[in-house]
Amino acid sequence: MAAEQQPQQGKSDVPGGLAVGTPRRRVGTLIAVAVAVLGLDIASKVAVVATLSGHMPIRLIDGFLKLRVDRNPGAAFSFAPGLTIVFSLIAITVVVVILRSSRRIRSLPWAITLGLLLGGATGNLIDRIFRSPGVFRGSVVDWIQVPHWPVFNLADSAIVCGGILAVLLSIRGIRLDGQREPR
Repeated sequence: MAAEQQPQQGKSDVPGGLAVGTPRRRVGTLIAVAVAVLGLDIASKVAVVATLSGHMPIRLIDGFLKLRVDRNPGAAFSFAPGLTIVFSLIAITVVVVILRSSRRIRSLPWAITLGLLLGGATGNLIDRIFRSPGVFRGSVVDWIQVPHWPVFNLADSAIVCGGILAVLLSIRGIRLDGQREPR
């Protein structure tokens, strides 16, 4: 009687199937997070521009949080306002790199991290493309202000959170495929 064959680690017993012990791809999670971030960013910017343009900032939480409309032609902290085209090209590069890398993602934390970065980069890129004064020269709409910090938006928040998560995952040695780096 022949011994029952077991699939080998890393090989699938089903044509086109996942290998035993191989986590599934997380592209759907990455895209879902990115679409959620992008949708919230666009909706918030549309609402803020429609309701706060030409008005005084709204003070909340005893003045700790202010909602206002600022147009930022530069990068974070209004850095280098004359280089909007450069920041647009950087955002396009980030989007392309994340999308090209997405096929290798099998780690849920990395899918969430890259989804935050993709959604945030796309949100601010859309502003740079479609807002005045023109294509790839548009100003990003910022609208959240807290003390001792520049005005920012939801896309900026997603980029910062994604960046922090990327650093933490890298420090822990977790790769895109969900495996840990050998120590």
